Amino acid sequence: MNGPDLGRGVLHPGRAAGVVHLDRYGPAPGLARLVEFYWLVRWDRRGLPAHEQKVLAHPNVHLVFEAPRARVYGVDRSLFVRRLEGAGHVLGVKFRPGGFRPFTDRPVAGLADRSVPAAGIFGPAVDLLNEQVLSGAPEPAALVDAFLLARLPAPVADRQAELAAAMVERVTGSPDLRRVDELAVEFGVTVRQVQRLFAEYVGAAPKWVLRRARLHEAARRADRGADVDWAALAAELGYADQAHFTRDFTAAVGLSPARYAGGR
Repeated sequence: MNGPDLGRGVLHPGRAAGVVHLDRYGPAPGLARLVEFYWLVRWDRRGLPAHEQKVLAHPNVHLVFEAPRARVYGVDRSLFVRRLEGAGHVLGVKFRPGGFRPFTDRPVAGLADRSVPAAGIFGPAVDLLNEQVLSGAPEPAALVDAFLLARLPAPVADRQAELAAAMVERVTGSPDLRRVDELAVEFGVTVRQVQRLFAEYVGAAPKWVLRRARLHEAARRADRGADVDWAALAAELGYADQAHFTRDFTAAVGLSPARYAGGR
């Protein structure tokens, strides 16, 4: 892949790198247990056709500062598509798995495949902050730091949130994990407990997180630019056969693995 690293899940990243500019910022130390990073995306399509960017989302909740209002995006279990036209920028907060739960009074699964006005969770001040961020205020990440720190829940360790985050990290960082029962055994809990943790704190089922991690790896391999032995990759990712892998990939991306790789 040519160009900057846009992260796993961004489809056709070589093409996207010619359209968007991405910056990442670390959160203030007091937020590090809840926020993974801030991302700032800029684009300028003035005089150019609109660009549709497709993303295989991760199991994270995002607070996004965008026009016309700030919104909270739950885990998108389908294919996320953003149409970019004109010139603009968007700032997002990528919460760690489980990291958004302290800011809301209900399970994160209720946000799955949805976005809601952020004011419903953070109050009207979030829309005032949205105006500042979109107006080009200097150091917008610092403004968001101050906003979230002022609303930080009491620093009582939530062992369940930490456990959910550790499970997601294990799944997304280790392609050798195949099944939910394996995850349960490794962490010394039951399968039902894993399912409840993910519904409460992550916002997507553990089986979906396992499958999405495999598809992220498959897309990354396809984007490398070299020929891929799809049968071997299917076996490496734990699929029973290539046909099953192809069905999963096509359902998520909208193209077969071979067609996706050919469209780089």
